[in-house]
Amino acid sequence: MSAVIELQNVHKTYDAGEVSVHAVRSVSLTIHKGEFVAIMGSSGSGKSTLMNILGCLDKPTEGSYLLDGVDVSRLDRNELAGIRNEKIGFVFQGFNLLSRTTALENVELPMLYVPKSRRGFDPHQRAHEVLSLVGLGDRTGHHPNQLSGGQQQRVAIARALANGPALLLADEPTGNLDTQTSVEIMGLFQNLNEQGITIIMVTHELDIAQYCKRNIVMRDGRVVGDTLVTNRLRPDDELRRIKDEQRSVQLSP
Repeated sequence: MSAVIELQNVHKTYDAGEVSVHAVRSVSLTIHKGEFVAIMGSSGSGKSTLMNILGCLDKPTEGSYLLDGVDVSRLDRNELAGIRNEKIGFVFQGFNLLSRTTALENVELPMLYVPKSRRGFDPHQRAHEVLSLVGLGDRTGHHPNQLSGGQQQRVAIARALANGPALLLADEPTGNLDTQTSVEIMGLFQNLNEQGITIIMVTHELDIAQYCKRNIVMRDGRVVGDTLVTNRLRPDDELRRIKDEQRSVQLSP
């Protein structure tokens, strides 16, 4: 398998007055195409800083970061913006949809920033395709306030997929969702991953991390754990369990 991400001895230090904050310390890791990885850790562990570096929203103070074979740690601001738009799809906890535009228009938006010469597809048609992929082919004309939280997150995932990124980054994607909807969204991520999409997800929820293939744990800016998930949770099993629990509650006196 080819490597989508290669980090070599990455450090990130912030100057806070007279104090230097070492947010990420000597992190080296490789993530291959088709992996589904959860990055975990308590507040202040460095997981958010690492995610910002992976998403080209921040640059390492030291070390190198190769994304799809390109050393992005050496790129300038405009080049990084291009990388973010064409090679990385972002999914956020708060959905970040434009409230006055339809689901279709929200998904079309990132494609409009790619030059036509490099686009290779029609934005309108592509938006229909990815909305159908996430199960919202019949909701293209709906505005965010006409959609449930789970449906809004599906629109956000479709938007992240619009430009055919090499990498999908999800920051606490189930944080604003109830248990059943969270399981459904993790099922969607598993389906996308099985189609070959590389996914990295930040989460503080142990059960959500069990849907992934690999768990990376951070503490004090360092990677302190990197394990394969041997007993992955499956959405069908979890949804069945949730329905059984709901049924038993309804039947109880």
